[in-house]
Amino acid sequence: MLSSLLIIGVGFMGGSLALALREEGFEGKIFGLDINPESLKKAREKGVIDEGSTSYESVSDFEPEIVVFASPVRTFRDISKRLKPFLKEESVVTDLGSVKGQLVYDLEALLGARFVGAHPIAGTEKSGVEHSVPDLFRDKKLIITPTENTDREALSRVEKLWKAVGADIEFMDPFVHDWVFGAVSHLPHAVAFALIDALIDMSEDIDLFKYPGGGFKDFTRIAGSDPIMWRDIFLENKKNVLKAIEVYINSLQKLKSLIEHEAEGELTRYLEESRHRRMKLDEGS
Repeated sequence: MLSSLLIIGVGFMGGSLALALREEGFEGKIFGLDINPESLKKAREKGVIDEGSTSYESVSDFEPEIVVFASPVRTFRDISKRLKPFLKEESVVTDLGSVKGQLVYDLEALLGARFVGAHPIAGTEKSGVEHSVPDLFRDKKLIITPTENTDREALSRVEKLWKAVGADIEFMDPFVHDWVFGAVSHLPHAVAFALIDALIDMSEDIDLFKYPGGGFKDFTRIAGSDPIMWRDIFLENKKNVLKAIEVYINSLQKLKSLIEHEAEGELTRYLEESRHRRMKLDEGS
């Protein structure tokens, strides 16, 4: 039975995991490590953590059974180097990051076979521990990305952690993960940020942001996400994000050409196919 958990990076995602465990009856200790004392203060006030610190040395006192990286993904390597001297040999380390691939192997090299990559497919555009919610992960997909080196007992403990909060677990190769989510998650965020940027450029003579409809707000909601988190995701998954952007640019060029040449039949088929595939999502296909 898990008795102690350490969350590194006490924000929305890490806080939501802590609250989810509390809601499921977890009675062990939850500790927080964060560079921002104010985040730790808010986390204690909200009941997310029992204790918190800005010092890696305190990890020796916490003696966590499981450590969860919940900071931006490009901090993981440095955190691993600073964390390792204070970590119990039997501790399991996992993460909530949106990028896996080479990062998983790098963290294995730094922390050993008891690192287990995980990615909850859940979240909102909000950031900060004060926005944490206890039901964020229930019935949501959770990707675990073991490698040929992963310790089986550590893998089992991470799987049990996520089952405890109601997540739907799926296993995936780390590099396959980065192509899949480069397409279905990272590209949509890139498009949303780029659309806002385009409207900024187009607002030279009139402020277009005074006239947003519901569709615009729905489409660009995710552009309200944490810029540091998404900067790190784009850069850490650079190869797949760039490939996905290129494919998207080609689709936009195709649409532009169909409109430019008033190709009514082809344009209708283009729109119908897109509509059909989008509607199938709502059918659970």
